[in-house]
Amino acid sequence: MPNHICAGRFTKVVAGCAAALLMTACAMPAKRTVLSTTGVPPAIGPYSQMVSHGNTLYLSGVIPLNEAGNAVVGTSIEDQTHAVLRYIGTMLQSQGLDYTDVLSSSVFMKDLNEFAAMNKVYGEYFKPGNAPVRATVEVARLPRDVKVEIAVIVGRR
Repeated sequence: MPNHICAGRFTKVVAGCAAALLMTACAMPAKRTVLSTTGVPPAIGPYSQMVSHGNTLYLSGVIPLNEAGNAVVGTSIEDQTHAVLRYIGTMLQSQGLDYTDVLSSSVFMKDLNEFAAMNKVYGEYFKPGNAPVRATVEVARLPRDVKVEIAVIVGRR
């Protein structure tokens, strides 16, 4: 093949690649937005209840406090898990989402011996076949000495 034909094809390929690079590199970056809602305890420190970035929503770890944020709700792992997951539901609803939109959850427990009880309640909110990925760990201590804290990552459709 003559060099001028190869050079012409090479130029077209380079031009095509450059155009593709410019189109993707110049795309607007996803906007980070801090969100909050009522009906859940307020943030008790320098963090946000929720942060949206593109089509992903990150919910801070939720602990079982009353709406005012000044008292722990429930004494059993079941009561506390219900409270946490109801608050997560309220936060999801405030953004037009529900439990089926949750992609990932991180569960922090004071005592993994209570895992079965927590998991039974958790299963009432996240159904098999549509449950998010999950990591569950035992920790030395949680804020306000609660038994459970759950953080989730959510995808907008």
